[in-house]
Amino acid sequence: MTRLRTLAAALVLSVALAAPVYAQQPTPESDPAGVLFWAPADRQRAFRQMETIMPHATVSRGETPVRALPQGEPIALDPSAYMAAENVAGVLIIQDGRIRLERYGLGIDERDHWVSFSMTKSLTSTLVGTALRSGAIGSLEDPVTLYLPALAGGGYDGVTVRQLLTMTSGVRWNEDYFDPNSDVARFLQEPVRPGEDPVVAYMGRLPRAAEPGTRWNYSTGETNLVGSLIAAAEGKPLAQLLSERIWSRAGMEADAFWALDQGGREMGGCCVSATLRDWGRIGLMALEDGQLGGDRIVPDDWFAQAVVKQAETGDPGEGYGFQWWTEDDGVYAAYGIFGQTIRVDPERRLVIVLLSAWPRAIGRPHSAAREAFLREVEAAVDAAPQP
Repeated sequence: MTRLRTLAAALVLSVALAAPVYAQQPTPESDPAGVLFWAPADRQRAFRQMETIMPHATVSRGETPVRALPQGEPIALDPSAYMAAENVAGVLIIQDGRIRLERYGLGIDERDHWVSFSMTKSLTSTLVGTALRSGAIGSLEDPVTLYLPALAGGGYDGVTVRQLLTMTSGVRWNEDYFDPNSDVARFLQEPVRPGEDPVVAYMGRLPRAAEPGTRWNYSTGETNLVGSLIAAAEGKPLAQLLSERIWSRAGMEADAFWALDQGGREMGGCCVSATLRDWGRIGLMALEDGQLGGDRIVPDDWFAQAVVKQAETGDPGEGYGFQWWTEDDGVYAAYGIFGQTIRVDPERRLVIVLLSAWPRAIGRPHSAAREAFLREVEAAVDAAPQP
């Protein structure tokens, strides 16, 4: 699954990949979509202040008390070498709700936000669960066109909400980030027409490539479509829903920020910015089965389905759930390009968060280094059980 994890890229890349070669290297301010071409120092600076680079909506934490993350028993692990080698801005290790290691780099501290890229997909899928709980979505077996009727007559006819969540719609989509003619390189360039969601307009033109439910195909466009479906079903913007359902109930320390697409809507597949500890609280929300403020925000069986294999990805022992990457041993994760990671290990009651600015957006050496570090974390935790 290493290759697939690293391909879980953000929508913000699409315009950049379709762009011509630059006469002068772009900056976050001159070309916010050109993240692949920013200098490393510019990238590190921008990742901690994306809300000043891209249009965004605020995700309010409200007035609820902060969920304490007390200090636990420290583990014998020094992440300095890994952080320096892989441009890591934050490492957070939480076990049994207690912090066993917290370390910052690249000039940030506990108050700074960091962009998530495709880790956002797992938040968007959780909002589907909350919409089932609210009744706005009746069933995962409902046709997508029930909520997005503009898709009728195209490739999404007969596709269910479940199939959209698991990226098994069968609709053709090219997620090749190095092909300027790929869908991921083009769909954020869809023109904005009055009263029309440009994501729905673009996705609605795509043809069927396989029967729904028979083939998994990673598609950032489909997660944006999931976001459009939620917003249509609930009649509210995603940032408001994320605030009401999760951010204001999880004991977050700070507001978050959600980047907007060309139509002024939150991108379901990308780009919520939050603090390291608040990302840790997202991992705890999943680990604790969606229990927030004494109430489960999703149906009772939601996480039992969401974080286990719903689709084969081609990697033995691994798979894809409801916008979560899964392993057959019960571990699951949210991943984003440039090394963003939330890894949840239920058996160890462990949440690991990594915020990074890898030298490259994707790459086997970086993924392998991350996997090796995660194994070090597990070994250190196992060697020193928390009282």
